[in-house]
Amino acid sequence: MNTRTRMSAIVATLGLVGSLALATASADESRTPGSAAQIALTEVARAQNPTAGAAGPQDTVWIAERAGTVRVLGDDGLGEPVLDISDKTTTDGERGLLGLAFDERFAHLYLSYTDLEGTSTVDEFAVQDGTVQEDTRRTVLTQEQPESNHNGGAITFGPDGYLYIALGDGGGGGDPQGNGQKLDTLLGKLLRIDPQGGDPYAIPEDNPFADDPDARGEIWSYGLRNPWRFSFDAGSGDLLIGDVGQSDWEEIDWAPASSPGGENYGWSQMEGTHPFRGGTEPANHVPPIHEYDRTGLGCSVTGGYVYRGEAVPGLAGQYVYSDYCDGTLRSLEIEDGRVTGEHDLGVNGGEVVSFAQDGDGELYVLAIGGTVSRVDPA
Repeated sequence: MNTRTRMSAIVATLGLVGSLALATASADESRTPGSAAQIALTEVARAQNPTAGAAGPQDTVWIAERAGTVRVLGDDGLGEPVLDISDKTTTDGERGLLGLAFDERFAHLYLSYTDLEGTSTVDEFAVQDGTVQEDTRRTVLTQEQPESNHNGGAITFGPDGYLYIALGDGGGGGDPQGNGQKLDTLLGKLLRIDPQGGDPYAIPEDNPFADDPDARGEIWSYGLRNPWRFSFDAGSGDLLIGDVGQSDWEEIDWAPASSPGGENYGWSQMEGTHPFRGGTEPANHVPPIHEYDRTGLGCSVTGGYVYRGEAVPGLAGQYVYSDYCDGTLRSLEIEDGRVTGEHDLGVNGGEVVSFAQDGDGELYVLAIGGTVSRVDPA
């Protein structure tokens, strides 16, 4: 079976991270200053198609399952669902419950999902004493999706207390509507909103396009194809985005904590550092800090976290990520927005679709087949 046929079979079977590029990490040995950290993956739970996870109240980890359930990780695995929106979401294509996040005080839980019509939706629930108050549910933001792929769906609160929301370019191959470079649409963007500051939300006054009448004020950065997973470094506040490629290149984008926003990551004029189908590099293009091509078994970058836990000292400060098809955990050493080292961590997490970080900075790896594994020392 050739690589393109194999990729199609995988996407048809799992229908979650489709329309992707075959890829694997390309290691530049000259930039690898030391040996990789010695880690192991310890399976701590089984889930039904886990898609996202977040640190929750009382030192818990909450796991989202694609069909619409949310469960809490305990010593004996995952408990019974604490929230179920399966009657409000659909799982065709790449749709489903795709993200969850708590605010800083664990007073509100936010879910990111596609509704029965395929519209990207972010809902809010009040949380009291660690329990979701279902009757407080309200919809914060919606965005119609022209196709069933490239939904993005990751959400998280930044160090500034605002909610960041990742949306793909609307689907279809090659961004047919050019949404990545358009500033009058939320598609192909990373958004920044204040969900408690207005009805249904407020746009922070210092957002880069807040005063631009020709742009959507919610936009924080743009030029993204399918920013499936992104995170903030709990140590530095830097932003890292794993943006899934189209034909040839997977990329990881970076912005410093001091950034005022407005970064243009290039899609669909650029795929990584390369012009896409004769595209012209935008003058304000911010190239990725890391990219990898399709010389191996990968197909879709799965962005992770900068490790800030204590269990694996040798991994401290490194950005851990994987690939949906390759499944190998890898890490990057980053200094001032420049990759200074690349490592193959020597373990495979399966069809890795997400990572979760607990309140102590320890990492969990989520595979769409059902495993929830913790990164431990070998």
